[in-house]
Amino acid sequence: MRGKRLHTLIHATFVVLCLCGEVVSADHGYRLWLKYERVSDKHRLQEYRRAIGAVVVPGKSATLVLVRNELRRALKGLLGEDLSVTAKGGSSNALIAVTPSSFVSAGVPESPSLLRSLGPEGYAIKTAVIKGKRAILLVANQPVGLYYATFHFLRLLQTGHSIAHLDVVSRPRIQLRVLNHWDNLDGTVERGYAGKSLWEWRQLPDSISPRYFDYARANASVGINGAVLNNVNANPAILRIAYLRKVAALAAVLRTYGIRTYLSINFSSPVSQRFEQGGNRKGGIGDLETSDPLDPRVRLWWKKKAKEIYSLIPDFGGFLVKASSEGMPGPQEYGRTHADGANMLAEALEPYHGVVMWRAFVYDAAIDPDRVKRSYKEFVPLDGKFRDNVFVQAKNGPLDFQPREPVQPLFGAMPKTPLMLELQITQEYLGHSTHLVYLAPMWKEYFAFDTFAKGPGSTLASVVDGTLQQYSMTGIAGVANTGNDRNWCGHLFAQANWYAFGRLAWDHDLGAAEIAEEWIRMTFGTDSSLVRTVRSMMMGSWSACVHYMTPLGLHHIMQADLHYGPGPQYDSGRQDWRSTYYHRADSIGLGFDRTTKGSGAVSQYFAPLSDLFNDPKSCPEKYLLWFHHVPWGYRLRSGKTLWVELCERYFAGAAYVDTMAGQWASLRHRLDQEIFESVKRKLEHQRIDSGIWRDTCSTYFQRFSRLPIARGQ
Repeated sequence: MRGKRLHTLIHATFVVLCLCGEVVSADHGYRLWLKYERVSDKHRLQEYRRAIGAVVVPGKSATLVLVRNELRRALKGLLGEDLSVTAKGGSSNALIAVTPSSFVSAGVPESPSLLRSLGPEGYAIKTAVIKGKRAILLVANQPVGLYYATFHFLRLLQTGHSIAHLDVVSRPRIQLRVLNHWDNLDGTVERGYAGKSLWEWRQLPDSISPRYFDYARANASVGINGAVLNNVNANPAILRIAYLRKVAALAAVLRTYGIRTYLSINFSSPVSQRFEQGGNRKGGIGDLETSDPLDPRVRLWWKKKAKEIYSLIPDFGGFLVKASSEGMPGPQEYGRTHADGANMLAEALEPYHGVVMWRAFVYDAAIDPDRVKRSYKEFVPLDGKFRDNVFVQAKNGPLDFQPREPVQPLFGAMPKTPLMLELQITQEYLGHSTHLVYLAPMWKEYFAFDTFAKGPGSTLASVVDGTLQQYSMTGIAGVANTGNDRNWCGHLFAQANWYAFGRLAWDHDLGAAEIAEEWIRMTFGTDSSLVRTVRSMMMGSWSACVHYMTPLGLHHIMQADLHYGPGPQYDSGRQDWRSTYYHRADSIGLGFDRTTKGSGAVSQYFAPLSDLFNDPKSCPEKYLLWFHHVPWGYRLRSGKTLWVELCERYFAGAAYVDTMAGQWASLRHRLDQEIFESVKRKLEHQRIDSGIWRDTCSTYFQRFSRLPIARGQ
């Protein structure tokens, strides 16, 4: 009866949302990039109205209901007209959205070769003539593909593109495109800067927030097809039946939008609370004294738990696991390997086609004195030892989501193990939700990074999308930046990073500027001067942040716990948590020696990259202090000394924030005032912060260089 009541509740909420549109419509950021306001260009408006006289969407599935509702809502807003939405064609200038099952009823000719090229999630958008009448076709194999096609078509209208000659074919480059929510069961969010968790665990499963539907719709609009609901530092309670019923309620909402639900699990979940030891939480929710992955009782426990989960959530995606890292329990406590632990879970999930996403964020100090080498040293020897449904999920860099890092050398070094790329959308080390930092340029730099795993052209993108090493499954994860703040992300411009993650996860060949312009036009409008100004702000913001925080390859000199402000002096009882451990400033120079004469981290990269990084003359200067301890008087390619270049970059980064503030001020009368003021306040705070970064770091390092601070232009 509980399941039936839940289905009725969700269905009722779903119907109300489909009839009413967004629950909140005021322009304070809630509507994200899906505002659907009237097309301002009169010529484009006339073109769209002539081309779209009716809408035809055959079929009765819940996702097709979403397609019809989205088109009705969007076209009313964009065109200012209530268009009929029917299940059968016949009229001229119709927008027809079909899957193969409805080709005949809609009068659409079959195209087997096109359908084969689309796969399960891809789509085509084409102008056509159907029985002598002009039409625009949205075609996909599955309803979810049609939903993605709908958002693509509406994006063309929102951004002011012509629809006179459409010939779009699109399919995702990466199979699993997942958000990782670091949300806790008490409503807090680790590294969350936008309020409390979206998930109202106390109210679930009996109360379904309308916000869940809006969240799912926003994700579907950019092609995100998975969500890990809880923190990687997982509370074992998430696997109790009471919480699984809550998870099932969320999964029922997300499913209609093409989103599968995943959970982070605690490796010690099978252990009884009786076996907590030494004040550390070793106990879970089971009745065993061990979570040894080779113990038959533990394996059976996970199999039973998987069966229970799938009885409630038939399309459950699988487990994300943080193990043997930062105090989280794992197989190494029992003398077992990461592969042993992952394979035990994979075995339990395999009958249901679930996957394990086993994080490679490990840094046991006993492995190597250099923290950035440890993940590689632990995982590369295990290549080929994981079951087929296991991902190794690795961060983009070898350290920890720094403003800039070289690529994690694991990528390309594990050809027999699908590697899932983990990016961080939430700005843990990049100014939280206070600083305007558009992350797509950073992610594009990572995607373009050539690992040389199979010679030139072995980019990170080709590793992640499986084309380089022929992975059987591919995935990408983004640590989410959403919360229950009214504008979802705490900073309006942080929405652009959520948007950009989805767009790049679908197609990593898209340009950062292209994505920025889409988001600007959908969020602020299509005025060309406004678009140019905001795009300029966004495209320079990441580089500026790197300059005022960690120029020339500096890293991890943030305040210890918050990871917010500068902490070049921070020290602790643990060596690899000290800022001084990373920057190594002394009277001679600055930087961490990772050459073959130092820690040897350069050797974890393929040649010729290892040789390139090993020599300061050939090492890209953006990584110089990552790989080299460089004298203060060392001449860079600019002809300036290290000290002068370092200072000038600190000052240039802070100056760019001043420029952004001025650019934003120039838009005062072109923007909604609530939006304008909220961003203005953030930029004012960022100006203060960037100045603090500049002054703190330059004066601190001056103690060692004993040279005057160079302010530059």
